[in-house]
Amino acid sequence: MSDQDEARSGTPAPGKASRAPMRFTAVLRTPARAAEPLFAQAPKAWQRMLPYVVAGIFVVSLLPATIAVLTNDYKAGGGWAGALGVAQTVPLLLAVTRPLPAWAMVLVADTVGAVVLTHADEVAGHAWPWTPMSIVGYLVLMVCLGLRASIRTLVGVWLVTGAVGVVLGFFEPDGVTTTAALLFVLSGSFLAVTGALRGIGDAQQRVAEQESISEAERARRTLLEERARIARELHDVVAHHMSVITVQADSAPYRLPGLPGPVQEEFAAIAGSARESLSEMRRLLTVLRGDGTNGEAGGAGELAPQPGIGRIQQLVEATVRAGQPVELSLAAGAERAAPPAVDLSAYRIVQEALANVVRHAPGAETRVSVTHDAAEVLVLVVNGPAARDAARALESSGTGHGLVGMRERVRLTGGTLDTGPLPDGGFRVAARLPLNEASEEAS
Repeated sequence: MSDQDEARSGTPAPGKASRAPMRFTAVLRTPARAAEPLFAQAPKAWQRMLPYVVAGIFVVSLLPATIAVLTNDYKAGGGWAGALGVAQTVPLLLAVTRPLPAWAMVLVADTVGAVVLTHADEVAGHAWPWTPMSIVGYLVLMVCLGLRASIRTLVGVWLVTGAVGVVLGFFEPDGVTTTAALLFVLSGSFLAVTGALRGIGDAQQRVAEQESISEAERARRTLLEERARIARELHDVVAHHMSVITVQADSAPYRLPGLPGPVQEEFAAIAGSARESLSEMRRLLTVLRGDGTNGEAGGAGELAPQPGIGRIQQLVEATVRAGQPVELSLAAGAERAAPPAVDLSAYRIVQEALANVVRHAPGAETRVSVTHDAAEVLVLVVNGPAARDAARALESSGTGHGLVGMRERVRLTGGTLDTGPLPDGGFRVAARLPLNEASEEAS
């Protein structure tokens, strides 16, 4: 039926739960904005708290280890060891929300620590200027920075790290193991990997935004196309009535002899206004069609009379000849009871519904019912699932024109439309089209 795959897309797809890790990976690739903590856009609360937990674990692990190593291995003194341990590790908690200030604080603390260690009693034979604990904490900062900062900022951080190591190299104590180059290489690697993840996430987000914009434009274009098509068809309906008014007004003096002069002038004015309206409508129709044809084959088809409920029988017969089993229940007098707009809309709704049955559910048992009462015309098209021995469906997904066109036609008449899949795999289209003129004008 009309755009059945789109209508069924709202049902939960299998394997939905298995996509949760993929969504979390997407959050990792596209972290929060500059003013938000890491993983602020994660779908789960525990995922949003994860950066704080990880940062806390590193602080709790590195703080006592830093104090112990500086005191026992480097013999830096308990006061200096405690102060440096706090200054080098506690800012990691700030890295979750403000990684750049946290990096500046840690870099200053690490630099001060390197200067202090030049006067330590047991610095020889140990890592300098960066201790193993400071390297671990620094790399944690690199991860936070890579997921948040711009490429220019990351390059600047990396170069500053190398420059500080080079400057400290001029004050290198004797017998130490130099770690300046190690930190320079490792920090660059961590920044490159995390920066690449952020770049991929940003690119995917831009692509998703463009796809969303394209989808909105496509839906808008579809709506405008359907409205233009409906306007072209309604032109023929209105033009017919205007032509009748013109003929009646022009022929009134001949059909009704003895009319007073003012009355004849009034009829002439009515005929002139009707002709002027027809001319304006034809100019508007030319713009809507946009074909510029002058009696060519493309434009000749537009001059054919518009179909209505009376031609639904022919439509169903043509569909049956195409191999689609269709049953029709058409109430007598429905075409006479319906005004032109409802008459045309009912036909077009059945036409679109049957066309989509052929495209999406070939061989499906289909029932078409058109009934009416004093207030409305009810159009109902119901089909079952595609026949097993039928040919493969011509289309696996809809363009969106079917449902859009139906909704616009129903909205034009002030009616209601109900469409959706059935439990057995079929589809249902039900349209209620009011017959009273008040409903039409209200629409």
